[in-house]
Amino acid sequence: MVAQRKIPLAVVIPTYGREKVLLETINQLLRQEPASAEILIIDQTITHEQDTDTKLGMWHSEGKIRWIKVDKPSQPVALNIGLQKATQPFVLFLDDDIRIDQGFIKAHYAAFECEEIWGVAGQVLQMEEAEDRDYVHYPEAGVLADVNFIFRSWQKTYIENGMSGNLCVRRERALQISGFDENFIPPVSYRFDNEFCKRLCRVGGKIIFEPKARIYHLRAKRGGTRTNSNHMTSISPEHGVGDYYFAFRLGLSSETLCYILRRPFREVRTKFHLRHPWWIPVKLIGEFRALFLAILLLFRGPKYLHGTALNVQYRDD
Repeated sequence: MVAQRKIPLAVVIPTYGREKVLLETINQLLRQEPASAEILIIDQTITHEQDTDTKLGMWHSEGKIRWIKVDKPSQPVALNIGLQKATQPFVLFLDDDIRIDQGFIKAHYAAFECEEIWGVAGQVLQMEEAEDRDYVHYPEAGVLADVNFIFRSWQKTYIENGMSGNLCVRRERALQISGFDENFIPPVSYRFDNEFCKRLCRVGGKIIFEPKARIYHLRAKRGGTRTNSNHMTSISPEHGVGDYYFAFRLGLSSETLCYILRRPFREVRTKFHLRHPWWIPVKLIGEFRALFLAILLLFRGPKYLHGTALNVQYRDD
C-alpha cells in the first residue's frame, strides 16, 4: 500500500487539565484524510490520569504526536513554543476540546491561495450554535477593524482578526513578527490572538476567514487555561487587562482612547447589573485594576518569543 501524502502543516494544541476530550481531539486529527505532517501537544498539565498519560506516551513513542511538557500554563507561551518547535511551513493552532469534520486540515491548507495570505482563520461554532447565514461582513477601516467579527459567519472574507483555537499561519511570517505577546497574562489572556493578527496585517500580511475550516468548540467544563470565576461579580483584573492592553498596543488614538474609556461602562451596562446593581461598584473596581495593570504591562514592553523562562521538555528526554 502506498503511504498517503501528508499536508506540510503542523497542528499545535496547547492543553491544560484535559483528559478524555483531549484524546478524542487527537484521535480525530489522526483520522484526517489527508492528514497533517505533525501534531504537537504543548502539555501544561502537572499530572494526567493514568489512561491519558499512557495513551499520550504511546502516541509519542510511535511518532504520531510530539508530546512537549511545559511547567506553567499560559496560552500565548504555549503557542510560541509550538511555533518554535514546529518543522512545517504552516502551523495550525487548535483548542483541545473540539470536533472537526473530514477534510478540515485540507480546508485550511487550501485557503492559502496566494503568497499574500499569511493566515487563515477558521469558523468556530460554540455548543448549540449554528452557522450564521444572515451575517454579512463589510470591510472595516481603522485600527479596531474586525475586533467584533462573528466567527460563526458563513461568508469567506478577508479580516484582521483570528481566534487562536482555530488559526493557521505561515510559520516563517509568524516568526518574522516574533510570535505572540506573552504579556497577555493567564488565565484569561483576552485579545492576545487578536493583537497577533493585527501585527501580522500591519507588516503586509492578509488573513482570510474560511468557513469550511470549521470546528465545533465543546467548551469542556474541566481543564483549560481560562478562568472559572464570574467576571460579572469579580474585582479581579484578569477579566479586563487583556482588552485594555490590546488597545494600548494598537497605539493611542481617538479610536483606541474611546474604546478604553467606554469599556468600564459597557461592562456594567448589562441585564445582570440592572437586576443586581450592588455588584456594579465591585465590577468597576476590577475594571480600574485591569486598566492600571495594562498600563504597567505597556511600560514593561511586549514579551515575544524568546522572553519566556519556562522549562520546556520532551517526555522522552
